[in-house]
Amino acid sequence: MVHALVVRSPFAHARFRHIDGSAALQARGVIDLITAAELPDRGRPIPTRMFKDEAANRFLQKPLADGEVRYSGEPVALLIAESRYLAEDAAELLSIDYEPLEVVLDPDAGTVAGHLVVERGNIEAAFAQADEVIKEEFRIQRHAATPLETRGLVAEFDAGAQTLTVWGAAKIPHVNRRILAQLLGWEESRIRLVELHVGGGFGARGEFYPEDFLIPFGAMRVGRPVAWIEDREESLRAMNHSREQVHRVELALKADGTFLGLKDTFVNNTGAYVRTHGMTVPGLSISMLPGPYAWPAYRGEYHSVLTNKTPCGTYRSPGRFEVNFVRERLIDIAANRLGIDKVEIRRRNFIHEFPHDTGTLFDEHPVVYDSGDYSLLLDKALEAFDYSGLKRWRAQRSPDGFKRGLGIAFFVEKAGPAEREYARVELTDSGDVTVYTGTVSLGQGMETTLAQVCSTHLGLPFERVTVKHGDTAVIPEGMGSFGSRAAMMGGAAVMGAAVKLRRRLLERAAEELEAAPDDLVLTVDGIAVRGAPSRSVPLPSMSVEDRFVCELLGFPYGIHVAAVEVDTGTGAVGVHRYAVAYDIGRAINPVIVRGQIAGGFAQGLGGVLLEEFAFDANGQPLAASFMDYLLPTSEEVPDIDMLITEDAPSPHNPLGVKGAGEGGTAAVGGAIANAVADALGVEVTQLPLSPKRITELASA
Repeated sequence: MVHALVVRSPFAHARFRHIDGSAALQARGVIDLITAAELPDRGRPIPTRMFKDEAANRFLQKPLADGEVRYSGEPVALLIAESRYLAEDAAELLSIDYEPLEVVLDPDAGTVAGHLVVERGNIEAAFAQADEVIKEEFRIQRHAATPLETRGLVAEFDAGAQTLTVWGAAKIPHVNRRILAQLLGWEESRIRLVELHVGGGFGARGEFYPEDFLIPFGAMRVGRPVAWIEDREESLRAMNHSREQVHRVELALKADGTFLGLKDTFVNNTGAYVRTHGMTVPGLSISMLPGPYAWPAYRGEYHSVLTNKTPCGTYRSPGRFEVNFVRERLIDIAANRLGIDKVEIRRRNFIHEFPHDTGTLFDEHPVVYDSGDYSLLLDKALEAFDYSGLKRWRAQRSPDGFKRGLGIAFFVEKAGPAEREYARVELTDSGDVTVYTGTVSLGQGMETTLAQVCSTHLGLPFERVTVKHGDTAVIPEGMGSFGSRAAMMGGAAVMGAAVKLRRRLLERAAEELEAAPDDLVLTVDGIAVRGAPSRSVPLPSMSVEDRFVCELLGFPYGIHVAAVEVDTGTGAVGVHRYAVAYDIGRAINPVIVRGQIAGGFAQGLGGVLLEEFAFDANGQPLAASFMDYLLPTSEEVPDIDMLITEDAPSPHNPLGVKGAGEGGTAAVGGAIANAVADALGVEVTQLPLSPKRITELASA
């Protein structure tokens, strides 16, 4: 096995005409140097897989830059050597005639790659009859998933069979196999992608990046297995960033707090290229900004723009973390302006009838909330979290002289995208069961969840069920795991296959035993007549497939409550107490759900208080290690209170589940920002709430 090094641009924007690799190719241990000139068609653009915008296709990224680089860290060549260290030494010998060009970082000055307007109701009339109009600008900083386990790939080319095997796939292996085949001009059947154990993806890991083409292509070139493991600097410079948006938003309402209209024009900074997510992030922002509230009129408009920063994609609760901050802050500002209780103004404007058509679109599909009882969840949360007690705590003087604040944020999530999922359940005559699923594991406990579903509906013990996933050689199709879809789509497919298998087993045994299927008992020892165990047949080996198809999404919903203390001297924000109430339709495994909420909260807290990808005037990243890019640790992340409810199961899948992966993150920005604003008595309009920003707000 040999090792690859991706040679990356040191400039954020530059032109180059020639890469002189003669000295590098003579260096010890170097096997090959690949530039755009060696790629098929000098590199075919990596396509989008969702939220496609035909106008944006000219901004797609190719595996290697060809004459122009547009962000610091963009791949310009691939060096293959006997070791990573030898490849890094050889990279020092490359001569590239870079000519620096003007750098654009401000999203308001970026080139528009995507634009959309969504409108329902008469927005002009709504604002004309308003007693109060709240107008604000909100900014959400660039930050990202930054999984502790970086990306890694091993690719092997079988010259005899003319096939490729790639280990290290994640999230969407079948989708990525299709993209790789498209870029190579191959049939998909010649490519095998294998998912390994993944410690976390969070939206960024598992998308198709330039390296997902370069490493297999390198293996084809040299005829040996090629390995590549991303180092931390590469991960922070090259893996998808996210979140950076600027919103100019207006809220029209009556004097009693009734909402009349909402309009928002925002800029989404997608970085240097449009990557596989297409317009997913701004598309989700514009579709989910209305939240849980009834709006007689709504107008949303986005411009997704290109700048000379790292390209962007999704990050846990993409597009919603941003707009939940915007909307929930705007509502608190309105409550302050009108002198209305912040809980009451929300309750007064809740949606009450379901299904509810928001008038917006998700990837060209109408956004229709499937079920809910927002007032009920609010009542339960206020009682469970002792909100009245928190208000008393807020009114008391801090013994340390800190300023205390209380914040609340309501949100609606989405779950179950990509319309279909595959499952196969196989039974052996020894009573062992194997589930093959088109979903994958990203550390979210998917194997446990699907084994539970299979065990429950097949009627055999959980301990006898094994779940296999992520290998395109043994699973013919699948849409992977993203957008809180594994339980909703994958679980429904597994349930369908298990139910079919059980029915076939009982019907077959019923014929042999001359008994009704309802009178039979299924165990690992066989199938017997109830009450007459001697009348039995052994288990046969049998396999059943199922495909669950549903174009409609599920919409879980929840509330975040934050109580904070702010040290105006140091700018530190301490979380006194944090609570999340979340209705997910049905909780298959409450322990896993709690783990998802807790982990999501930690990432949301980092996004509110610590994390930011900053750049200097030349477009160089100022955070290329964890010394500069600050992640929350156990010192900063408190234990949180949780309330998981099942009052509104989804009618769109037989399990009633809605997905639980993103609610812990979704409203942290809104709740913490509202609490800090409450503590300081000033309106927070920008994230992150770093110590510097807190001290500035405190002195304002």
